Order: sequence, then structure tokens, then C-alpha cells
Amino acid sequence: MISWTAVYVMWLREMKRFVRAKSRIIGSLIMPLFFLAFLGLGFNRMAIPGIGGQGVNYIRFLVPGIIGMTLLFTSTMQGLSVLWDKEFGFLKEIMVAPVSRVSLVLGRIAGGITTALIQSLLILLISVIMGFRASGPASFLLAFLFMLLIGFTFIGLGLIFASKMKDMQGFGIIMNFIVFPLFFLSGALYPLGNLPWFVRALSYIDPLTFGIDGLRGSLIKVSSLPILLDLAIMIGFSLVMVFLGAYFVEKSETV
Repeated sequence: MISWTAVYVMWLREMKRFVRAKSRIIGSLIMPLFFLAFLGLGFNRMAIPGIGGQGVNYIRFLVPGIIGMTLLFTSTMQGLSVLWDKEFGFLKEIMVAPVSRVSLVLGRIAGGITTALIQSLLILLISVIMGFRASGPASFLLAFLFMLLIGFTFIGLGLIFASKMKDMQGFGIIMNFIVFPLFFLSGALYPLGNLPWFVRALSYIDPLTFGIDGLRGSLIKVSSLPILLDLAIMIGFSLVMVFLGAYFVEKSETV
């Protein structure tokens, strides 16, 4: 049985850690802002084939990809908090608490998705200041749903790897080997149609591809696939990854 008090306590703990780590907040925004400033503004006046129809410049094409990148990096790094708790014995203490382990994992996931959404919404706000324009107010609601699904998917991935590892440095190295290929295969920076067919085939096994395509369809009405297909695939990926992440954390060694 789920204890919502335990879920809230774990969520609140993640929020306090996030707010107190000012350098973490600033650091997580630096790289996306560099991409927006140097790529978005630098290539904004260039004619890039495949980015969309009339009125879609490069910065409008890029912003959904940068939001997806922010969610990817922030969400997968949520697994680091599991390793941190395991290192200092906190994970062992909470795992023997008289509440279900599912509640503890849900609280951790809730904290991770909240921090990921805060950072991605900050990027969206900054991009609006830099000249990004969405298709309409309603588009933000659908985009927010895709942000949630991307966050859940990659939090689950981070928890899976964290549950199987004991070393924080090793976790960072392994995740970089996984995260960067996922990012570059997703079409965040360039249209997938410009890639060779064999690379494009790999892109369609990457969950982030459908998340970013859905964000573009929501925000600027340009997408490679029907937006409902993107939504259905992302719902499937997020459910599977959250279930697997919760399962592996629940079964993980605490020492």
C-alpha cells in the first residue's frame, strides 16, 4: 500500500537538496544556454533544409531540442542521488522504514521530475526572452505533458543504472556513454531527415527522438511523426522505464 506521507517526505527532501545547491541549479542551466546562444543565434539567419515550413527559423527549431536535452541530463543524473544515499547509509535506513518501498521510490521519482521540470521551464522562459515564439498558449499545455513523459522515462533509466552500481564516479562515466548518443541521435540539433538512413534508423529506437518531436509538434507545429503517435510511444516508454526503475531500486543492495 502506498504511503502518501512517505512520498511527500521523500519529495520534500529532494526539493530541499535542490534549493540548497545553488551551484547545481546554475550549472544545469549553463550548457543549454550556451547551445541556445551560440547555435540558436549563430545559425538563426541560415537557411537549413528540413527544419520546417514558413516562419520556422533555427532558434524556433532548436528550443524544443534544448528543452529535451535539459530533461535528459537532469533526469538521468537523478540516479546519482541514489548512489549518494547508498554511500552514506541513508538508503539502508529508509529501506527498513515501516512503509512500502514503492512509496519511497515514488517520492524520489516525484522529486526528480519536479527538479527536471523546473529547469526545463526556466530554459523555455529564457528562450522566449531570446526570441522564441510558440504557436499559441494551448501549445504549452501539450508541451508540458511531453516534458513530464521525457522526465519520467529518463529518471527511470537513471534509477536502473544507479541500482546496479556502487561507485559515483563510475556512474557518471557510464551515463555519459549513454546520454550523449541518446542526445545526438534524437534530432535535437538538426532534422532527422538530413541524416543517413542507417543513423536515422537508430534514432527511432531512442525515446528522446519521440519526446523532442512531440515538443516540436506542440510548440511550433512542426514534427516528423504524427503528434498522437509521439504521445503514445512516450507514454509507453515512460511507464516501462518508471516500472523498471522502481523495481530495480526496490531490489537493489543498500550496502
